[in-house]
Amino acid sequence: MDYVNPREVVSEAIAAARRKASLPARDLVLRGALAGVLLGYATSLAMVILAQGLPPVLAAALFPVGFVMLVLLGFELATGNFALLPAGLVAGEVRVASLLRNWAWVYAGNLLGSLFYAVLFYLAITSCGTSNGGPLGDQLRLVAQRKTLAYAAAGLGGWSTAAIKGVLCNWMVTIATMLALVSRSAIGKIAAMWLPIMTFFAHGYEHSIVNMFAIPAGMLLGASVSLKAWWWWNQVPVTLGNVISGALFTGIALYATYAAEREPAESAGAAPKAPAVMVTPSD
Repeated sequence: MDYVNPREVVSEAIAAARRKASLPARDLVLRGALAGVLLGYATSLAMVILAQGLPPVLAAALFPVGFVMLVLLGFELATGNFALLPAGLVAGEVRVASLLRNWAWVYAGNLLGSLFYAVLFYLAITSCGTSNGGPLGDQLRLVAQRKTLAYAAAGLGGWSTAAIKGVLCNWMVTIATMLALVSRSAIGKIAAMWLPIMTFFAHGYEHSIVNMFAIPAGMLLGASVSLKAWWWWNQVPVTLGNVISGALFTGIALYATYAAEREPAESAGAAPKAPAVMVTPSD
């Protein structure tokens, strides 16, 4: 059957975590960079829609194209790995050192790819620096300032808000990562992934890899945002929020309720109940 039940999804997620933990650094960086480029494409598509004055919900509806492409091609996205690797860790399949190694290399790759696309995007919409990018440039400058200076103006409350938006964002992104395993068919995977990605973007939550493109692109286009403001008021708190929700609310939570589930009678050493009277959440 096309549908994969939650217990099998968690088992496949743990197997994926094991594979990802064993990848060489070269592949982690390269696949991470390619993922950053594709997510940059999706973000710039959303900016094109917003710059045309179209409803923001349309941008949210189309933004998932980037996530879908990178997942189907097997690229590496740090925010998805914030759930997969912790699931592998608590399952005893991934070591802490391997988890941190994967996160570090993939995050670096995502950053490189995002910055590379941001530079090409800037050159494309400004005719190699001979214009200000028009309405699209205005949109990117506005987004970069909202994602940094607006939080800075609120002080600690702004920093905390960025972190909380990071939590809420990656809760949905990592659900999409798991839902990519819920179907055996490509169209089933696409439909399942699309829903949570559209949901987080429509809410305006904060995704650390999206911001690796959006904020630098705005800075290249002249937004009054410093490197320090980008990292301290957005990248750091958003990344922390992304890690918290991915690891705790998706990866470990799903493992706890599915992969780690045991029949009480069996764990106590008693004989298993007859199949006719067994009832589980997935039945």
